[in-house]
Amino acid sequence: MNDPSIIRRLYGRRQGHKLRQGQAALVEELLPRVSVPDGPLDAATLFGEAQGQGRPLHLEIGFGAGEHLAGQAAAHPDTGFIGCEPFLNGVVGALNHIRDGDLANVRLHMGDALEVVERLPDASLERVYLLHPDPWPKARHAKRRMMNHGPLDAIAAKLKPGGEFRLGTDDPTYCRWSMMVMNQRRDFTWTATTAADFLTRPDDWPETRYERKARRQRHEVWYFRYQRV
Repeated sequence: MNDPSIIRRLYGRRQGHKLRQGQAALVEELLPRVSVPDGPLDAATLFGEAQGQGRPLHLEIGFGAGEHLAGQAAAHPDTGFIGCEPFLNGVVGALNHIRDGDLANVRLHMGDALEVVERLPDASLERVYLLHPDPWPKARHAKRRMMNHGPLDAIAAKLKPGGEFRLGTDDPTYCRWSMMVMNQRRDFTWTATTAADFLTRPDDWPETRYERKARRQRHEVWYFRYQRV
């Protein structure tokens, strides 16, 4: 299908407000210990031979401040989690969760998620999360959306057969666009059988601050789960 490099350029600011002293220290001390290493990746290179052996892997694209990532990691200590986020302030939020929750099963990449995805073996991921991505609502910016065939080709290649791709959004345009794109694919099956399946957040789907904000603004939120064929 399409080339995933279509979204290689990261738009927007990499850093928001200036880091406080404690935040800067967290980045300096903890981030190097939990950063995704260079080179080819698998559970062993991410978590060590002893801890990584046979460990399932999940990946979150754009984890925001890390609430969902940390919630999943705490609930599934035997699973390895890879979180990718280009914005420094979001990475700081995740580092706080990792420290406070003593989460040894999380690795972070501050940058483009596809740079990590392409270094993983095919059929190595059990689940991929894309929650409340930037909708790029203008039609001329549609090619910047993660929900395009190029990125989805890369995700599909790395998911195990039967693995799950989860998408959450409160943007109606992005919702319609995503449904249109996914309907064109034959390598994913939408698992919903009733409206409640995509209108109600599943119990094992930790809430994010973006979702809470959407609810406060009385936005509808949609929860999509697709199974890799």
